[in-house]
This record gives sequence, structure tokens and C-alpha cells, in this order.
Amino acid sequence: MTISKYACGTFLLSLGLLTGCGEKFLEETPSDQITDANFYRTQDDAIQAVTASYSELTKEGQYNLALWGMDMMADISTTGGGGGSDGIEYIQLDDYNIPTTNTVANRLWGGCFIGLQRANIVLQKVPNIQGMDPAIQRRCLGEAQFLRAKYYFDLVRAFGDVPLFTTPPTGPSQVYIPRTPAADVYRQIEQDLTDAFGNLEASYSGADLGRATKWAAAGLLAKVYITEGKKTEAAQWARQVITGSGKSLWPNYGDNFKIENENGRESLFEVQYVSGRNGYERNNVGFAGNEFFAPRGSGTTPAGGGYGFNIPEPDFVSGYEAGDTRKAVTIWVPGDPYPAGSATPAQLPQAPGSPFGFNCKKWFIGKVNTNIWDSGLNIPVLRLADVYLILAEAAGPTTEGLEAINKVRRRAFGLPINTPSAARDLTAATSDFTGAVLRERKYELAFEFDRWFDLKRYAGTPNGLIPRMTQQSAFLRTLGIQRGVPTERNLVLPIPQSEMDANPALVQNSGY
Repeated sequence: MTISKYACGTFLLSLGLLTGCGEKFLEETPSDQITDANFYRTQDDAIQAVTASYSELTKEGQYNLALWGMDMMADISTTGGGGGSDGIEYIQLDDYNIPTTNTVANRLWGGCFIGLQRANIVLQKVPNIQGMDPAIQRRCLGEAQFLRAKYYFDLVRAFGDVPLFTTPPTGPSQVYIPRTPAADVYRQIEQDLTDAFGNLEASYSGADLGRATKWAAAGLLAKVYITEGKKTEAAQWARQVITGSGKSLWPNYGDNFKIENENGRESLFEVQYVSGRNGYERNNVGFAGNEFFAPRGSGTTPAGGGYGFNIPEPDFVSGYEAGDTRKAVTIWVPGDPYPAGSATPAQLPQAPGSPFGFNCKKWFIGKVNTNIWDSGLNIPVLRLADVYLILAEAAGPTTEGLEAINKVRRRAFGLPINTPSAARDLTAATSDFTGAVLRERKYELAFEFDRWFDLKRYAGTPNGLIPRMTQQSAFLRTLGIQRGVPTERNLVLPIPQSEMDANPALVQNSGY
């Protein structure tokens, strides 16, 4: 499945016009003929409604802008771009000088609420559709439960307490509600993912490939539990995925990021992108990161050769261990050859927006077409390596936890994952095992938009956001790079000012 690889529906729902985009782009039904009153009558209606619930994942409120900033707020990357105020919304995140009008926070909030409310409508309407195949009806409900949990997980991690809606609002009194304590939001996420696990299928094929599976729900639930610090529960669900899903690590790390391997052996859930539609547009069906992250002015991509955003930081690059194959997949370093036909032959020691000659390479696929901000490379939301590292963190330096992290490490160095390596394996004697797991997550999941969330989980410890980024900022100043230092307020983003203005029941996060 993809928001763009199977049927498309454009329909009027009770909260406004909600659009899901699909493969049959030129066969959209006029929106003025489809209303909440005459929709949700058939199985096809239900499937189209679920498709619309996925569609926000591809847009500015999720993986086509907002979540990019999560690595820039951490110790992986800095803004880059053209300098000055170029990418001001990311500069604000990078410097921890985030106004309540920051557009990244605004888009993340809005995109998540649009997506989860679409899921709420599915959960309200689909049970009442007569004549549906019971298996398809159950699957549709499971997908909606999974998606509502995913959107709420991003909201509660980013903002803390947020308004909790489990049914579609029918009027202002139900829209303008206070923030719900984060603990209650997490309980709803846990329930949704548990229910989704029971409703979803184990795998799909054909046009349905890419839909959320029960193993996607189980993996996300493990991630939710480790975020909450519930290590016993996180380990239980991670084990289920590892032993029951049939998934396995690719032999080569880079295999995860090839179009021909999308939804493949290691993937649990991906944002589905296709090329050929975007133009200069981040709210369509292609991924814009190919253009935005490519070396600036390099001629490697359609629109002038790349914009050079999301620049790897020098100490992140130097932190790769010798022989780690993930570096060549993830980072452009000086001397790396460009594809034939580029404006310059290779990565320069210094480049516009990148004074140390580093750029993010992980999502690069080159001149894919002439549609500019447009790549068909899927973005993994969850893959098996992440689950192994969740298990390692949850189980600690036990035999089980060590084997989980060492499988990931062996693959990183091109070794057989099931064969112990005296040179690369961590042991029970490893000092600060939690720090070692977080470091492994840093390099395994770099530029997959998790690092800020990981550092926040250990706030108040030496591995947490504030001490880590205070150290990082001091290091960057020695290189002549000025960067702000986070305080307690930066453990969450500000509630968007537009939402505060619209909803008098909201209370702003402390310090904003």
C-alpha cells in the first residue's frame, strides 16, 4: 500500500475537506458530490477513508518537513542551507530559540491532528457499514487504530500534554478542550496499538503492500513502552516482533535505503512515496529530502543541484568507528564522487552551507525525474534494527540484550550477524551500557528523525538532552560555530500560537 499506490478518494467529512491521494490521480470524484451524509456506505468507501488517514504521513506535518528538525535539535546535524535566514524555522530549532510561531511546530501539530481525526472518523463510521467483508472491516479498524496511535505518539513526545480526541468533534465545545495529561494519552496509544495488533494482518502483498501490519503495531508498541520507561513491556513486545514477524536484517546496511528494497525484509512500516507528481510541493506524494539534503549547488539533483540542508556535524562524522559501513551510506564526505553529469565531480572540502564538507547522503537518489522536489524513496518509520536496539535497551547487559545490540553492530561492520565477534561485540563489562545503546541508535538510525526523542527520554542523566547538547554546543564553539544550549523548556516544543489563540482552554508549555 501507499498513500499513492492504490485507490484515491477525495471526500467531504464532518471536519472539512480531507484528501487522500492515490495512483488513479485523474479519476478523482468531484468533492461537491461526496459528503459525510452519503459516504461510508460501501467497503470501497471504508478503504478510501483509511487511505486518507495515511496521507498526512507524507506531508509537511510529518516526514516532508516537520520531523526533519528532530535531528537538527540533537547532536547529529545542523541547519545548513543558504545561510542568513534560509530555513529560519530550522535555525530556531537548532539554536533552541523557538518562538510559539515556529512553523515546524505548527505543521507537526496540525498534520498530526488532521491525520488522527481522519482515523477517528474511520473508527466511528466503518463499524456501521453493512455488507463489508469482516476481515476487511477489521483490517480497516486496525489501520485506523495504528495511525491514531502513531500521530498521538509524535504529538505527546513533541509537545507533552495534548488534547485527546477519540471521537470526531461535532461542534466548538468538543473542539476547544484542554490538554490531556501525557500519561493518559500514552494509555490510549497503548490501547490502540494493542487493539491494532489483534485486528491487523501479519503481511500483505500486491496493491496492499505497505499497509500497517500487526508487526508494525507490535514494534511501535515496543517503542512506546521504551519511551515511557516501561522496560519489561518493551522487551516483551520487541521479542514478539523478533521471533514472530519473519523479518530479518539485510546483510548490508545500505540495502535498507534502496527503492528496489522498499517494504522489504527488515521493514516493519514505511511512509510510502512515489515520484512524478511534486513539482515544488511538499504536500504531495514524493519525498522532498532528495533535493533539500543534497550538497548545495552540486548539480546532483533536478533543482539547481541540491539545497544543502540537514548538515552532519563534525563530531558526529568523526564519531564513526573505523570500518563502520554505515558512514558511507549516511554521509557525503570530501572526495566522494558524484554521479555522472553533476555540475562538479565530487564532494568538496568546503561547500555552500557546509563548511566542513559534509552532507546527508542517506536519502539521495539523484536526478530521479524533472519534478524537482520529488523522490519515490520510502522513509522507514520502523525497521527491525530499531526493535533489536529497543530490546537491548530494555533487557540491559544480559545475554539477550548484548546479543540484540551485537547483531546490529556486526551488520554495521560487514560481519555475519549471528557469529560472535571479539573485535566488535559489546560485553557485560561495557561501562554505561545504556549510553552504548543510545550511541548505537545514533549511528544506526541517523537521519531517520529519532535522535531528539531518544535524548529526551534520558533527560536528567548524563546521556540526556541538556547535558549532551551543552557539551555539543561547547565543542561547536571551538570550531567557530555558534549554537544555543537547551534548557528545561526545550524538552518539549511550544504549543503553536495559532492554536493558543483559537482555543482558550489550552495552556502553553512552561517557559514559552
